[in-house]
Amino acid sequence: MARSKALDELVRLLDLERIEENLFRGASRDLGWGTVFGGQVLGQALAAATHTVPAERDVHSLNAYFLRPGNVTRPIVYDVDRIRDGTSFSTRRVVAIQSGEPIFNLAASFHKREEGFEHQDEMPDVPPPETFPTDEERAAQSQELPPKVRALAVEEGPFESRSVDSLDSPIHPAPRPPIRRVWVRANGELPDDPALHRNLLAYASDRAFVTTALFPHGAAWMTPGMQVASLDHVMWFHRPFRIDEWLLYVMESSTAQGARGLTHGRFFTRDGRLVASTAQEGLIRLRAKRPAV
Repeated sequence: MARSKALDELVRLLDLERIEENLFRGASRDLGWGTVFGGQVLGQALAAATHTVPAERDVHSLNAYFLRPGNVTRPIVYDVDRIRDGTSFSTRRVVAIQSGEPIFNLAASFHKREEGFEHQDEMPDVPPPETFPTDEERAAQSQELPPKVRALAVEEGPFESRSVDSLDSPIHPAPRPPIRRVWVRANGELPDDPALHRNLLAYASDRAFVTTALFPHGAAWMTPGMQVASLDHVMWFHRPFRIDEWLLYVMESSTAQGARGLTHGRFFTRDGRLVASTAQEGLIRLRAKRPAV
């Protein structure tokens, strides 16, 4: 499968410039809404941290906070603090900086590969990805999306995604259980670089994640007056995987309160291996009363 232009751009975006031993610089890509996509900063910060640890240690967990919106017209500097290198684990802290101010911070832990006990959750029984249209095809058929949003939604992106569960309306959906299941893979073949695959998965994990918490309330990110933003993001990497092969992303929201929603996620390979878990709390604030339908 030939690699899409958007995936090529994303791979280059994650290939940071090293400007000092623990300082890195990355460019930004404007996805159409004027601020830096949270997954981009997440993937770049993880890439910066990975550059400072021994090759035999893989990231097993990360915890990040989104502090300020990123400016897509300016580069981002990543300052890595080598907190600790132990016998089996390495810990890194990364601060993303624009115009002298932190916009994001991340703590990541890396573990030397070793054998141990194994068990995992079972993968949900869902039809294979070929059963569903791509999300771009769904967007092209939507009559509700504004022309500008539709134009962005139908562009070929770095990932191919096929939603198992589709919304009846992108603006005023009917209330439904807070569960989202999406097949996702990179839009083209990638080199055999496990760190690159993890960085790309971190990027992809932030897409349409916290909005799962809106499902029971008959709302979506495009609902008039809705303000949605990622506040924090946690991720655990369990087993090897390839992001250019199909993964099932299962997202479930356990609670919403105080204008915040909490969502948990799991990534499964096509043959049912649980390869990563995620959690995110985000802002879901209705700033104005919705007009009557």
